[in-house]
Amino acid sequence: MGFRHNNVLHNNHFRKDWQRRVSVWFDQPGAKKRRRTAREAKAAKLGLRPVQPLRPAVRCPTLKYNTKIREGKGFTIEEIKLAGLRKKEAQSIGVPVDHRRRNKSEESLKLNVARIKAYRERLIVLPRRNKGNKGKTVDLAGVTAAKSAQAVFPLPAAFEAEAPRAITAEEKEVNAFRVLRESRADHRNEGARKARQAKKDEEAANAKK
Repeated sequence: MGFRHNNVLHNNHFRKDWQRRVSVWFDQPGAKKRRRTAREAKAAKLGLRPVQPLRPAVRCPTLKYNTKIREGKGFTIEEIKLAGLRKKEAQSIGVPVDHRRRNKSEESLKLNVARIKAYRERLIVLPRRNKGNKGKTVDLAGVTAAKSAQAVFPLPAAFEAEAPRAITAEEKEVNAFRVLRESRADHRNEGARKARQAKKDEEAANAKK
């Protein structure tokens, strides 16, 4: 950055009172302990219910990240219905519902329905009439209260890696660039070809008359 004309040179005091403005992390060990005790208190308050509810497996948005799978906010209404649950019933047993999400592929729909069914198979719902239970408590068989349902039902692999194998002679003869260009051209010219064929059929029908 240059200076012009007969102006006063800058003399900014950026390091003035540095001790008051500096950001430190000396409370990290204490914050770690507070988070741990908060998780333990939450687990004790919930009783047998898992601290973290079951979450759906969803694809990350955009073409750059759609090969990755992450936890979603909640299951769709369609997934809940196919799993044999109602919306309020699902929420009462620790299955969150997201009314904004939509199922755009059969693969994700079947995957999340299977997750709900596997969750229900291991679920033990204690009745409300029991005086020792405050409200409707949920237990996952063989799971401690401090653990999350996600730890018991982890996310599946984003894709199945293909085992290494030798390239066949037929695959060596295929020109991948040529195949891609031809398929692209077919897709681009499909509308014009259909229109041309329809015009020929119409002319042939008129000629017969």
